[in-house]
Amino acid sequence: MLYSLATLQDDIATPLRSAARSAARLLLAGAGQAPEGFALRQLAAALDVLGGMAVTHRRPPFGFTTTRHGNADVTVREEVVMRTPFASLLRFAKDGVTEQPKVLVVAPMSGHFATLLRGTVETMLPDFDVHITDWHNPRDIPLSAGEFGFDDYVAHVMEFLRAMGQGSHVLAVCQPSVPVLAAAAIMAEDRDRCGPRSMTLMAGPIDTRVSPTKVNKLANEHPITWFEKNLIATVPWRFAGGGRRVYPGHTQLTAFVSMNLGRHIAAHIGQMRSIFNSDAVAAATHTEFYEEYFAVMDLPAAFFLETVSRIFQQHQLATGTLEWRGRPVRPESIRRAALMVVEGERDDICSVGQTMAALDLCRSIPVNMRHYHLQTGVGHYGVFNGRRWQTEIYPKVREMIESMS
Repeated sequence: MLYSLATLQDDIATPLRSAARSAARLLLAGAGQAPEGFALRQLAAALDVLGGMAVTHRRPPFGFTTTRHGNADVTVREEVVMRTPFASLLRFAKDGVTEQPKVLVVAPMSGHFATLLRGTVETMLPDFDVHITDWHNPRDIPLSAGEFGFDDYVAHVMEFLRAMGQGSHVLAVCQPSVPVLAAAAIMAEDRDRCGPRSMTLMAGPIDTRVSPTKVNKLANEHPITWFEKNLIATVPWRFAGGGRRVYPGHTQLTAFVSMNLGRHIAAHIGQMRSIFNSDAVAAATHTEFYEEYFAVMDLPAAFFLETVSRIFQQHQLATGTLEWRGRPVRPESIRRAALMVVEGERDDICSVGQTMAALDLCRSIPVNMRHYHLQTGVGHYGVFNGRRWQTEIYPKVREMIESMS
């Protein structure tokens, strides 16, 4: 019922938001910069911001057309290497470029599409043959495709690495750090030739007992039955995935926004100033960010509940009790893959030390192949996006991957 009501609200608000933005453009065109247009520009700015606060459920495009290779620009094409009902292995192929190290970027399944990592991929494109886990929105996946749980996520990582072939590397951003480490451990124990040569784990919840954040504490305030009763909804039958049980993307977005409500309010007030002052660059930057931020996808109920229970409440990976389809997950089985852990000093989602725990779990990896980087001055998103990622974090990640290629 709650999902249906939220959908109805979106249906009603969409034309109103479109009308608000159209009215804003007309008012700005008529107001000009004259003093008498002051009130009209204020109204236009408010209408434009209101019109831009639209939640969507469609994946935005990555939008890569070219990248730099050597001294020239080369064309970038998107190729689907492998597809399952729940995800596509997407490759950003570069015309005329061969023999670059292959890197699988594992995107989080946490309410946003893989395009949230657009900046991560863009930075890596010149140097690597980049692939990404392009997760599909569960509300568009028919019930006949079955359930999708934590073990299925791990299986997808392994199957995608096999599809990429030997010698690949993997980079996990936030939540997938746990299933990626599990996948690497299973593949190492099986002596799978397609196991990753290196793993980069960025701001992931390996051991959430370390300096618990607000997110970690919320996950432990209620039993898992409470989460199932209060946060799980059923997709309406108007969608292809009608009848599927999910943790709705709009619910996750509400939680994200409420964590930093003051920051989001300030950002939108700043956007009104930018529009009022005709600062097109600042206004475009704000619009681009929030169009991505407000594009949400649902999470399969089984995956969400199992992640909360197994990772955040029982700490199974950190305590050595994690299993994959009945098999113990043994990070100590990993011996030949390099490991790099990246954390952000100001991360309020995954605090310092939580991802570092992977270095101790992977104790069979030689010390000179275990690397750690604490990035000062950044929060969660700054670990994988923005200037510090590009100029301070990425060069270290690139060096580690190239040393293992």
